[in-house]
Amino acid sequence: MPRILVTGATGNIGRLTLRHLLKRRPAGDLVGLARDPAKAADLAAAGIEIRRGDYFDREGLARAFAGIDTLMLVSATAFTDRDTQHRSAVEAAVAAGVRHVVAMPIIREPGSTFVMPQVTREDRFMEERLEASGLGWTLLAHPPFLDSIEFFVGGDALESGVRVPPGAGKAGFAARDDLAEAHAVVLGEIADGERRHDSRAYALYGDPAVSFADTAALLSTLAGRDVPYVTVPDADYIARLVAKGLPEPAAAFALAWVQGINEGAWNGAPGDLATLLGRKPVSADTFLRARFAGSER
Repeated sequence: MPRILVTGATGNIGRLTLRHLLKRRPAGDLVGLARDPAKAADLAAAGIEIRRGDYFDREGLARAFAGIDTLMLVSATAFTDRDTQHRSAVEAAVAAGVRHVVAMPIIREPGSTFVMPQVTREDRFMEERLEASGLGWTLLAHPPFLDSIEFFVGGDALESGVRVPPGAGKAGFAARDDLAEAHAVVLGEIADGERRHDSRAYALYGDPAVSFADTAALLSTLAGRDVPYVTVPDADYIARLVAKGLPEPAAAFALAWVQGINEGAWNGAPGDLATLLGRKPVSADTFLRARFAGSER
């Protein structure tokens, strides 16, 4: 049977993707890649082979990719020389004889001028390397994660309100688990010879799109009291996150996400995610209701 390898097996998206693949395929068809295989002991216990690999080690990656038909290339972390890592992974896939690579760039709407530092340009570089590689490829482009809303608004919105820089833009946030399930669907179909995903780019928007003002309104409903939406200057937003212990570069990165959301950079047409899942994706209302269950007071 064709074997599927998912990189970043110890990270959120990689681990969730492998867990969803386990619901669809025998464990013997699955391989996870990790810099430290010991951190993937739970996946190994489920029967998934875990191979050691590092994006900076092209030769080691080529060995790790041996015998793999379909590869899920989980994006390298921002601020870690993503260009070198993604080039290394693509070149290793070619050397190992991988047939098809699935990647997960950020969504960029046609004509958008929004630039996400360490993300948008680097994602395009990865896409260009894939398109020129001769490999089969599919792009499963991500919006911001629903899982990150609490982080974007400072982690204590129920107590302090939703305090973010001003902007009325909405984003089609999607839950990591839904995105990982969509990955598993596409990976399994490609491994089985399905060609409809060849050279395709999907925009995995959640539905409906919400703004930060909408988020405050949803939290107000859940809490049974007013959770105010308060606009603050960029500098105050960063200072507040730093005061909570976040390094300043990470706080500035969070601000860039918030700015993109406020500009409507991820308010495109939904549909691809629901089509791949065969159901409606988890909405912001449902996600926040589960996250803050029991917080009403």
